[in-house]
This record gives sequence, C-alpha cells and structure tokens, in this order.
Amino acid sequence: MAEWVLHVDMDQFIAAVEVRRRPELAGRPVIVGGRGDPTERAVVSTASYEARASGIRSGMPLKIAVRKAPEDAIFLPVDREEYERASAEVMAALRALPDVVIEVIGWDECFLGTRTDDPQGVARAAQRAVLEATGLHCSVGIGDNKVRAKIATEFGKPQGVFRLTADNWFEVMGDRGTRDLWGVGPKVQKRLAAHGIDTVRELAAADEAMLVAEFGPKMGRWYRDLGSGHGPRVVDDTPWVARSHSRETTFPQNLTTRAEVEAALRELAEQAFDDCAGEGRPITRVHLKVRYAPFETRTFGRKLTAPTVEREAVVSAALALGETIEADREVRLLGVRAEMTMPDEADGVERTPVRGRI
Repeated sequence: MAEWVLHVDMDQFIAAVEVRRRPELAGRPVIVGGRGDPTERAVVSTASYEARASGIRSGMPLKIAVRKAPEDAIFLPVDREEYERASAEVMAALRALPDVVIEVIGWDECFLGTRTDDPQGVARAAQRAVLEATGLHCSVGIGDNKVRAKIATEFGKPQGVFRLTADNWFEVMGDRGTRDLWGVGPKVQKRLAAHGIDTVRELAAADEAMLVAEFGPKMGRWYRDLGSGHGPRVVDDTPWVARSHSRETTFPQNLTTRAEVEAALRELAEQAFDDCAGEGRPITRVHLKVRYAPFETRTFGRKLTAPTVEREAVVSAALALGETIEADREVRLLGVRAEMTMPDEADGVERTPVRGRI
C-alpha cells in the first residue's frame, strides 16, 4: 500500500454554516463580513457560490460588494464562535475515520495522511463522514505530498475529488500561471515575470542561481522545487500551536491626528498582549499593519531586544512602529500582531518555521 496525502477543504464554509442554521437562505447570495452592515467599513469574510457569481470575493470591501450584489442578496455578521463549533464537528468526524492521521491547518481545512491502495475511496469516505455528521460538503485533493494535495482540491470544488501526483503534474499544471501555485502571491508572481517566468513549467526549468539571487537561498530553491510540485509529505497530528496573536480595526471614520492613531495603537497592542498572555509564552516581535485611505496597506515589524511578558514593552514597541505612519495621511485601518516564542524555544531564539506553513 502506498502513502497518500489528502487535503480536505470545506466548500464555502462560513456561508454554508450560516445556511445550515437558516435553511431558508439556501440558493441565495449570502455575504458574511463585519457586522453584516454593508454601509460600514468592513470586508467580505466569505461569499456563497451564488454571490461569487456576481464577482463578490473574500477581502472585498462590503461597500463594493453591495454594489455588485443582486437584489436578493443577504449580508450577515461574522459569528466566530459558531464557525469554531462547526469546525470542531468537522474535525471530529474526520478523526473518527480508520487509519488516518489528521493535521488541522485552519477552520475549514486539514490534511489527512493514510496508507492505502484506494485513496479515492478514503476521500469519498471523508466526504460522507463530514456530510453525515454536520450536513456540510467538502472537496478533497489527493496527492503524493502536501503541495499537490492542496492544489488538487481546487480542481475538485465543489463537492468533488481530484488527484494530482508526479505522474500528471505537468499535464495539469505545466501551462498554468505561477499564481496558481500554493504559496505564490501576486508580488512573487510579478518578480518571477520580470525574469520571464510566467508558467509553472517555466518555473520548474528556471535557473536556480537566478532564483537564489532574487529570493535568497531558502526561498529561491523552494520556488524552483514548487514548479515541479515538490513539497513535504509528512502529515503531523501534533496539536497546532499559535505563533502569534493579532488585533486589527477598520475605523468608521478615518483617523486624522497623531493622538487618534496612538490611542488606537495602544488599545490594539494591549488586546494582542492579553491574547498572548493567555498562551503563557514571551513575546519576541511586534508587527504593525496600517491601511491609508483610500486603500493602500503597509506592514512593519520590530524584533524586541529580549523576549518579554511585560505589557508596556509590547505597547511601547507598537507605538514606536506607529511613528513610521505618515502624519499627513488619513488612516482607515490599524492592526498589531505580537509573535511569541514557540514551546521548544524557551530562550526566545527562532529555530523552525510554524508547523503547517510551507
């Protein structure tokens, strides 16, 4: 029997959870975001397939989404607790499957590791288990590693199963754009394109020295391997441990004074600190996210001189980062993220990346 990695991804998870508790919404365009008021500043957390047909996407400002939405669309507030409960139901159903190891990587997705001659059968069993336990649908990608399994899921949506391995990698992915690879965002895509690399096949054949020069020794080699679909194979069921906690706010009215910015940063930093304090681990780094009006986002980070469990040290670091905010520009969003030591990093030295990120 061969070893397989399956990627289970819930279909339109948040919207589906809302429809589950309000069945009358089935078949309607459902948009979830903020407090459910499209006149307020917030972004779309998720949209049902019916809403996506109108061009509404996650991360889109609600004010834009409401202009695109059909007349029968409904806007709903984010209910984090309900989604966490539904996620726990999904993962419990998958853990009950025989002969699988489960690695949770988000509310609505996980990897399954299994040794079998029938990965398709395991995938269908996973779908049935989730549906019977929760009434929710999922798609499953089958791969010989995590990268291929993750990418395969997109070809199976919705409610389907798709297999992507070394045998059909270039047949399926070779002529697709590099943006279709897991881990390649628009900025990396643009940097690759500047070197004449537009497709997955071109990335696989790219000169490694050039990629190392562009992205560094670790990521340069990683991107070249990604072009061939290479990636980790081990599914780890060790409980996930948060690397950081963050808080952010989109303000009803733009912040226009330094005093307003400092007050908001202090509150966000204190909230992020309190979240980390519950973990019982020192904070090593603080990050700031600022979104200027109308919609330009920048991020900054600072490593602390030493790991700390002191609230004021974290607040001071956030305020120091806030000094980089351009005083003559209006601010519509601020966020503070605090990174902690991991359990095996008692001295505060970072040695390994967060488990589950590749």
